[in-house]
Amino acid sequence: MSEPFRHGPGSLVDEARPIDFTFDDHHYRGRAGDTLASALLANGVHLLGRSLKYHRPRGIFAAGEEEPNALVHARTPTGEWPNTPATTLSLHDGLRVHSQNRWPSLRWHAGAAAGMFAPLLSAGFYYKTFIAPAQAWPAYERLLRRAAGLGRAPLAPETSRSDKRHRACDVLVVGGGAAGLMAARAATACGARVVLADAGNRLGGALHETDVRIDGQPAPVWAHAFSADLAACPELTVLTRARVSGLYRGGVAVIAQTHSDGNQRLYTVRAARIILACGGIERPLLFANNDRPGIMLAGAARRYIRAYGVLPGRRAVVLQNNDSAVDTVRALRSAGATVVAVADVRERAALPADVQDVPLLNAARVSHIGGRRHITGMTLTSGARRHRLACDLLTVSGGWTPVVHLLACLDAPLHFDETWGAFRPVAGATDNGVDAAGVCNGGDGLEACMQDGERAGLLACERLGLATAITHKQPTVVAPHALASWRGAGTVEVGGGERRGKCFVDLQNDVTTADLAQALREGYQDIEHVKRYTTLGMGTEQGRTSQINGMQVVAARLGQPPESVGITTARPPVSAVSLAALAGREHGERLAPTRRSPLHDCHVAADAAFMPSGLWLRPRYYRCHGRDPESAAIAEARTVRQAVGIADVSTLGKIEVHGNDAAAFVNRIYMNGCARTAVGRARYGVMLRDDGFVFDDGTVIRLAPDRFAITTTTINAEAVLSHIEFYRQAIWPELSIRLTPVTEQWAVVAIAGPLSRELLHGIWPALNLSGEGLPFLGVQQIAFRGEPARIARVTFSGERAYEVAVPADYGEALWEALLAEGRQYGVAPYGLEAMDYMRVEKGHVVVGAEIDGRTSPYDLGMGRMVRANVDFVGARSLACPVFADPGRPRLMGFVARANGSPIPAGAQVLARPHGGRMQTSLGRVTSPAYSVALDRPVALGLLAGAAVGDELIAASPVTGEQSPVTVSEPVFHDPSGSRARD
Repeated sequence: MSEPFRHGPGSLVDEARPIDFTFDDHHYRGRAGDTLASALLANGVHLLGRSLKYHRPRGIFAAGEEEPNALVHARTPTGEWPNTPATTLSLHDGLRVHSQNRWPSLRWHAGAAAGMFAPLLSAGFYYKTFIAPAQAWPAYERLLRRAAGLGRAPLAPETSRSDKRHRACDVLVVGGGAAGLMAARAATACGARVVLADAGNRLGGALHETDVRIDGQPAPVWAHAFSADLAACPELTVLTRARVSGLYRGGVAVIAQTHSDGNQRLYTVRAARIILACGGIERPLLFANNDRPGIMLAGAARRYIRAYGVLPGRRAVVLQNNDSAVDTVRALRSAGATVVAVADVRERAALPADVQDVPLLNAARVSHIGGRRHITGMTLTSGARRHRLACDLLTVSGGWTPVVHLLACLDAPLHFDETWGAFRPVAGATDNGVDAAGVCNGGDGLEACMQDGERAGLLACERLGLATAITHKQPTVVAPHALASWRGAGTVEVGGGERRGKCFVDLQNDVTTADLAQALREGYQDIEHVKRYTTLGMGTEQGRTSQINGMQVVAARLGQPPESVGITTARPPVSAVSLAALAGREHGERLAPTRRSPLHDCHVAADAAFMPSGLWLRPRYYRCHGRDPESAAIAEARTVRQAVGIADVSTLGKIEVHGNDAAAFVNRIYMNGCARTAVGRARYGVMLRDDGFVFDDGTVIRLAPDRFAITTTTINAEAVLSHIEFYRQAIWPELSIRLTPVTEQWAVVAIAGPLSRELLHGIWPALNLSGEGLPFLGVQQIAFRGEPARIARVTFSGERAYEVAVPADYGEALWEALLAEGRQYGVAPYGLEAMDYMRVEKGHVVVGAEIDGRTSPYDLGMGRMVRANVDFVGARSLACPVFADPGRPRLMGFVARANGSPIPAGAQVLARPHGGRMQTSLGRVTSPAYSVALDRPVALGLLAGAAVGDELIAASPVTGEQSPVTVSEPVFHDPSGSRARD
């Protein structure tokens, strides 16, 4: 725990606060402010993982979220976090980390044998290898899952707290580097409300890895003081350790913030203007065995040295194709490392005067990399000369890529800039509320980036109509040497002479230049197709270090300019977001809270067996009626058919529509003419989607000329409310109506059966319940124990039935009164199973079975209900010829030919018994049941190409059960409806 590679203080670490941690059960020490990567490098640990496909040893390659190699499984007191880049994992007490994708250990990994089969594992091998025989797929699946290069999902529940917050601001600044700080200062000075989000623990970005002085102070010190002054502004909210994972239209940004204790917070920020000051990402160079531990980006090495006080190696070679890596040479030398040579890909390059004593090799090509678990040396060719260099660190710089992932999420125009060798924003091409600044916008040099940041801040305020006459003194930048340009990029493929070794374009997914060439040979020439065939850029780093190089390799092989090849589409989240952060506190019961009806305790007392129905718990059956659901449901259904039963239907969605235009609104929402319903009457209503398919059904009750009460199915209650609210607000805002959800306000009990009238008469003796006093679909306002109540004569069972609605607090009293009064009539409660049996007997359809999002009213036998020449939701779609196709499946009934043979749920309907030979399905069973009236199994289903009386087979593709059935009309009991209307 001596940290042999800690060379001195770093601007981001606190030397006075040591932190102990473990990696693969070995104890190490780091400092507060370290990342896991910097702490391991300080302890001389370079091997952190194994690659995805070939299981090659891999080390730390970058210093930020672009890290492709060092993914670890972190264990903290609050949870486990697989697939976490070691470069973004902050060190804290209690941190235990394990490497991934290795067995039995990281150093001795059995999976490394995959390298011997490399010729068989080329691009797309999984598409070609595991397709036959089909019976072997389970074994293939287990093998592939074990070999996959990512970690395992934790099984233990997390104890970390994940919250969600919403913020609104005038200007959102993404990135807290030099450009972002200046943009935030300019915007706050103009009076704008600003949110500044940065991924680092402290603001400053690349200022922590430079040796320049700003206003007479070292750049990190200036950044700290400048940030403190900004934070004092009441109009500014600073979010550190916060990554913007996605931008969406309308100025919406999603920001995931992780605190040092593992707790997370997910912000949804709505900003009038957004400024992207995300900086740039350094690109690798391509040569054989460019994945060895000890090879890293030049900018990453510079950051470890200056920001963390860590020396990644003592003998270094700097390989570059641009001038920006020269500052890494200075950083290495100032930390005490020996720079063996600077190898420049370009034919003629020169070093600044202060580092001209370092050997410079022009026209460099890499011909050999020594070492396997860590680089030990390399062989270069410079022109005609060959150089063998002993080194333990190779830093590479293939140019810089402006970070435009978030812009790409909004389809903002980009163009290929030859001076950068990458894509960058098109200035002024469109105004989608987003502007870029600094390196992200193609800014070159610290002073230029600061000026560009201030420009972006003032421009945002100008477009918001804020006064922008505020001026600030521009910070003075003084460097002890000439600052190199970040622009400029030459050749990226710099291999030469080595016969063996893979040249990796995507380090995380083991995609090589040979894989890209193979994809092109096999006809995948569009960059999107190449990506999917080879998995280029599909890892957790989302192509940050591989995308541009892959595009250039493809362009070179095709002989096309890079801009014509383009880059792949970026979609959010562009930065990793944990599932815990997305869930927030909405997990367990908070994710799907259990809802109980006002009569729940009554059902518990009656020994009900419950089942979920949407979010509600509802009685499936009552154990006193049978030992299993089927026998109990048959007994309960028989009670309803012969005497009287009661059921709790409080969970049905209930919405009141009131206002001068309530009738017009209801008429447009339902496909049948509900506006003609008289006051004190009810009507069955069917609601369609825009595409003409059935969405929901229920009862429409007219309480007054300007007031309706509509019911929905239990499962669809919230969806229906959202559906009709959309039409009220967005489609017909001119209508004067209000919608009030009242589901929880009422307890509702259904009383059904031939003796239901007698039972109700015992509760309300003065109420006229005759056919004339309360006819079928009639509604009366009544009172129950002095409280307003309502009784409607509607049925779902096909028997004479009523639904009584009372205030929720009086639901239990009504239930108990009905049971007490009904003992003389043999009353019994019935559950969902019996309810389902009876509705199938009557041919009634339900959401989730017959109403499955694919059926039209014509398919369900409701064609006569559809109004002609009237506009309602879905009317125009119903006019499409497809709905009149006679070949569409229609609602039919099925009766089991063998009395004891149940019809399988979800069965396919076949013309003959299934014996292994392929058959065309004629339809499907949607709702099986047992008919008390027919004393045999029946079912509803959707059927095409068959008629009533045909004898078919209902065969389950899941269980293999087969039942002979006879096709019938979909109404099995009382087709005239006389029992309900009596």
